[in-house]
Amino acid sequence: MAKSKLFSWAAVILWMGVIFLFSNQPAVDSSELSSGITEFILTVAEKISPEASNHVDALHHVVRKNAHFLIYLILGVLTINALKKSGVRKIQSIVFALMICVLYAASDEFHQLFIPGRSGEVKDVLIDSAGAVAGIAIYLLLHKAREMKKHGKRWNDELSRI
Repeated sequence: MAKSKLFSWAAVILWMGVIFLFSNQPAVDSSELSSGITEFILTVAEKISPEASNHVDALHHVVRKNAHFLIYLILGVLTINALKKSGVRKIQSIVFALMICVLYAASDEFHQLFIPGRSGEVKDVLIDSAGAVAGIAIYLLLHKAREMKKHGKRWNDELSRI
């Protein structure tokens, strides 16, 4: 159990390091990365809808904001998993996981104030936090489903008890 706990916290810290590295990129480099992803999506989208290239700027914005959401969704999953492996149960694990993720998101946006061409945005903290909430919820749903399967229960049985 101690090895599992250590590994789960190492995953949280490693992922926070990945987030830090992305945030530490000057605006030009960060934009270049998301532009590459946007171009790939446009290439696929243009095969379905040729006028998709008319919306490059909007798509680029969506890609950037979805990246925020996704990286914090992963952080939410990793954080609540580490807390559960550390013996934190029930609502405390949810509250602590959310606090860790929101505080990290806020510190990440603050950090970006010192990076050339970047800015700290409150809306990005909100997007990051929403991603963390989604990650925590996904983890809890999967954990509940696994527990129900282990005990031979079904969702309908659980819902009828409410």
